[in-house]
Amino acid sequence: MNLFIDTANIDEIREIYAWGVLSGCTTNPSIIAKSGRNFIEVIHEICEIVDGPVSAEVVAQDAEGMIREGRLLAQVHPNIVVKVPLLPAGLQACKVLSDEGTRVNMTLCFQPAQALLAGLAGATYISPFIGRVDDLGWDGGDLIRQIVEIYAQNDNIHTQVLAASIRHPIHLIDAALSGADVATVPYSVLKKIVKHPQTDAGNAGFLKDWSAVPQRDVAALATAWLAERGQSHGT
Repeated sequence: MNLFIDTANIDEIREIYAWGVLSGCTTNPSIIAKSGRNFIEVIHEICEIVDGPVSAEVVAQDAEGMIREGRLLAQVHPNIVVKVPLLPAGLQACKVLSDEGTRVNMTLCFQPAQALLAGLAGATYISPFIGRVDDLGWDGGDLIRQIVEIYAQNDNIHTQVLAASIRHPIHLIDAALSGADVATVPYSVLKKIVKHPQTDAGNAGFLKDWSAVPQRDVAALATAWLAERGQSHGT
């Protein structure tokens, strides 16, 4: 499963991308609005940082407008994936854009039948909202599993399942176990995932024990050892 970050905050993207775990980024009008910056400038800057798909959402509500915005957004950067809401007009726009070779992420999916339509319209990604589905009293993980199964039984559908609306680490695990191709995760959740008290305690214990070693500069020791053997080394 690939991992995307769900944000338009450049500092957050730079920090998490440096971890070496991200394959892409998703945004939406709400996220972009919070940045207070020019929409196109933000999207382009993200694309220059993230070497992978970056979802940029249209705001038009009619098919013609979605298609026009989608075509223009696709020209901003090769990494752009046009994000379209799962509405009748969105399906029409998805079909046109997909047939033209533009990648489309159909968003706001809440039931498997919607995902089937998105797949038939040629969507590159379908974004079921796990967290919001849970809020409705249903099981977001079951939604992912049903969509994955539907797609697996249809050879003419090549849409990837992109789990969205992930609120906590358990949602991410559920998405991975349910067969999602991608999960897009907010910065705050990613920070929680990498944090664990036992990891911190174990690391502190290692450092305490190592502090008693007389020669404890690992880089200096390795450099000297390699130099003695005439081996090349980095700095």
